[in-house]
Amino acid sequence: QALSMARFPTALPPAPAEGRAVALAEVLTAREARVHRQREVLTRFRCPVLSLTLVTPGPVKDGPTPRALMEAALQTLEALCHAHAWPVLHLELHLQATGPEALLAVETGALALKRAVSTLEDTHPLGRLWDLDVIDPAEGSISRKALNLPPRRCLLCEAEAHACARSRAHPLPALLAAVEERFRAYRHLR
Repeated sequence: QALSMARFPTALPPAPAEGRAVALAEVLTAREARVHRQREVLTRFRCPVLSLTLVTPGPVKDGPTPRALMEAALQTLEALCHAHAWPVLHLELHLQATGPEALLAVETGALALKRAVSTLEDTHPLGRLWDLDVIDPAEGSISRKALNLPPRRCLLCEAEAHACARSRAHPLPALLAAVEERFRAYRHLR
């Protein structure tokens, strides 16, 4: 389900009670489609694109928790853009078995946007569960390294997230429990 909208949604459509497991091929196909959509939005709006996906370990990528995580991310991004007076020229939301995704065309400097969303990833209670990528129309993807920021940390230990993911350092049930615990703690704060 793809939704293109002029403003941020107040709520997302409900997810299936239990998401279905997706194969690696589906995840890779979804990634290719996302890259294609990113290019289309970059070409159309000629400003930085913010690509929002979720950190969802395991084969089930959609369900009530991922939808709630996406909703919280969109609410946080709306507040961020409003606080900085950054116009959001375009917002599209994709709700699919491979996980919810959003693309935003934000009229501001790519480095300022990346700095702001990296701060969210590092400081918001749910930030570690969001993957906020910024793509500049001229420079391409803006990395944390470009801003002299450290790599993202693992959900369970202080090692670099990519290293733990590549080596499968932690069992899936422990990763899923960490995601659920962060989400429960956040809901308790609200």
